[in-house]
Amino acid sequence: MSAAPALVIMGVSGCGKSELGRSVAERLGLRFIEADAYHPAANVDKMRRGIPLGDEDRAGWLAMLAAELSAAQARGEPVVLACSALKARYREQFRAVVPGLRFAFLRLSRAASAQRVANRPGHYMPESLVDSQFADLESPTGEPGVLTLDAMQPLDVLVGQTLEWLSLPLPEDA
Repeated sequence: MSAAPALVIMGVSGCGKSELGRSVAERLGLRFIEADAYHPAANVDKMRRGIPLGDEDRAGWLAMLAAELSAAQARGEPVVLACSALKARYREQFRAVVPGLRFAFLRLSRAASAQRVANRPGHYMPESLVDSQFADLESPTGEPGVLTLDAMQPLDVLVGQTLEWLSLPLPEDA
C-alpha cells in the first residue's frame, strides 16, 4: 500500500466488507481484522434480538478497534479492517490514531442489503436491522482518503479497483 498504513473496508451490513477485506489483505500479505469479532457479547445479544446498536453500545467496540489500529501503526504493520464505520465521527476516531488511513466504502442499496442479510446463514445480524444501518449511515463519499465502490460488482472487480487505488499516493490534503 502506497503511503497508507491501514485500510478500512466499510459499509452497511451485507455489503461485502469481510469478503473484500479478506481478499485485499490476502493479496497484499497483510493482517486482516474482522470488527465483528470484537463486539462484546451484550452487543451481539442485542442484535440477535433485533435491537439496533446506538452510539453508547458502539463506543467500547470502536475504542478496541482504534486501539488495534494504533498498535498496528506503532509496530509498522499495515492492516485491513472490515468495519461498518457508519458515522463520520467513528471514522474520525480511527483517523485520529492512524494518519493517512484510507477507507473503501462499499455502497449498496437498502433492498440489496436486506436481501443479502436475509440470505446470510448463521449470522447474528437480522434483516430487521438493515433500516437502522441506513439510518446511521453518513456517507463518506467526498471525505479525504475514501474510495467509493459499487458493492454489486463482482469480488474480483472490487479487489482490482481497491488494489489500483491503494497503489496511488495519497493526496496532500488527505
